[in-house]
Amino acid sequence: MDLIIISATALIASLLTFFTGFGLGTILTPVFVIFFPVDIAIALTGIVHLLNNIFKLVLVGKEADKKVALRFGVPAIIGAFIGAELMIRLSGFSPFFSYQLFNKEFFIFPIKIIIAILMIFFALMEIIPMLKEIKFDSNKLYIGGILSGFFGGLSGHQGALRSSFLLKAGLNKEAFVATGVIIACLVDLTRLSVYFSKFLSVGLSDKIHYLVVAILSAFIGAYFGKKLLKKSTLNLVQFLVSVFIIVLALLLGAGII
Repeated sequence: MDLIIISATALIASLLTFFTGFGLGTILTPVFVIFFPVDIAIALTGIVHLLNNIFKLVLVGKEADKKVALRFGVPAIIGAFIGAELMIRLSGFSPFFSYQLFNKEFFIFPIKIIIAILMIFFALMEIIPMLKEIKFDSNKLYIGGILSGFFGGLSGHQGALRSSFLLKAGLNKEAFVATGVIIACLVDLTRLSVYFSKFLSVGLSDKIHYLVVAILSAFIGAYFGKKLLKKSTLNLVQFLVSVFIIVLALLLGAGII
């Protein structure tokens, strides 16, 4: 049953990226969190995200603006390294609070609180107009790279901030998408290299089947999303996905999942 849920979620999440503002990782991470510890959920999502971006890179990479990719991407690598290191350190912290509900004890972990807050914030960025319309000047690309990379390394949330900065970089639609994909790949490669030692210690091989199913399902979702949806936006679906992410974030922060 777990495999079916993860497969369906990866497919739907990948498809939804074509007509909502959310990226694959933003939707997939909360579902992985239901089945795995939060740090492993972020790491597994990172692998799916990287392979999906490599697939996109093959398709659109030649349209990228290499100058912008370097100005944004190099600081993003630094930020991703710092964020990933922080995530691993936080994942080793013991719970700082516990409570009982319905005769069951729940534990509050620092890593879960932080990831829950980030999940809520980035979900709200996609539905609150004031947050959604935030854009930064093109001369702040290095700041955008550090911030986007840092949050990408820490929780996997990199797309919203990256877009907010790149929208002012003077790129056409094709270059905007391709440049974003290159930067996303740089962040994913950096954070996964940091996560790798953690993978070994938790026995990643035991979860390979989940990973393969999620990757294949994400590819299928991307294929049909591109064919059927053509980048149109459905605000109701976007709102419902945001509510879903916020609810899961609250459950995560409360120690229930």
